Amino acid sequence: MKKTLHLLFLIFPIWIFSQNTSDKIIYYDSIGKDVSKENHSSYRIIKDYHTEKDLYQIKDYYKSGVLKMEGNSKTKEGNSREGEFVYYYESGKKKRIENYIKSRLNGNFSEWYENGNPKLKGEYIESERGFNSDLKIHDFWNSNNEQTVKTGNGFYEENGEKFSLRGNVKNGLRDGEWQGYNEITKYRYTDIYNNGNFVSGKSISSDGLERQYNTLESRPLPQKGINDFYKFIGSNFVKTKDAVINKVSGKVIVQFVIEKDGKIVEPKILKSLGYGLDEEAIRVITSYENWLPAKQRGIPVRVLYTIPITVSN
Repeated sequence: MKKTLHLLFLIFPIWIFSQNTSDKIIYYDSIGKDVSKENHSSYRIIKDYHTEKDLYQIKDYYKSGVLKMEGNSKTKEGNSREGEFVYYYESGKKKRIENYIKSRLNGNFSEWYENGNPKLKGEYIESERGFNSDLKIHDFWNSNNEQTVKTGNGFYEENGEKFSLRGNVKNGLRDGEWQGYNEITKYRYTDIYNNGNFVSGKSISSDGLERQYNTLESRPLPQKGINDFYKFIGSNFVKTKDAVINKVSGKVIVQFVIEKDGKIVEPKILKSLGYGLDEEAIRVITSYENWLPAKQRGIPVRVLYTIPITVSN
């Protein structure tokens, strides 16, 4: 099964009406893609979807009906997180609490093991790079309930089902050599930090291929720049005759995947205008070529991307 990396700028999948006409519900599979009700492993409900509000309540549930996550969004689509979000284990115990300002992690962060023991206390602070947040670690306990990081200093070691991570913490920040393993991309890596700032890294894939990198993560970009992509859409999108006759205007929102080789695949309409405009949007977007794929630690990864196309009279 293909894995797809989900980044902060992505929009959530297509919505489906719930039984309560004032709310909406969406069904997810195990990797977060929308599926039918019969095949879901979790689902989301947005409260009062059809009412204009400043904040919309979002609640995710396990298939069993147990609450999985709750928080608020500034948009009814659920893609603009604001304030406190709380996550739960299926047992009902708290898993973590995090805070958002304008969809970006910001402020206090707490995490617990499933048995209720504390795991991590920290704080997300604005990155010097300006487009994300960095976690400052205050305290950390391993799975044996041994506190290995105290007041921002010590050794961090975590071994999860799909990853492992270990390294020194100094004044709340990563420092020196950090080693890890990623089960999804099947590589081991060593990163070097200096007072929380990433310096360089080396990854080794399961087939022995070694990569050096100077950035931890990069977004997908058209080879000629994002402005070339927008210009291409503007120059090649043709409004259909039905849309002209009916004076249709608004936005078509298209979601697609940028593959590891830079190709655009799996296009999907998230917001439709009809009158043949959805099909035209997909045609134009998929005809554009030559993207640079996203990378994690020097390794290409699949990424979901979303773009609105504005149609005017």
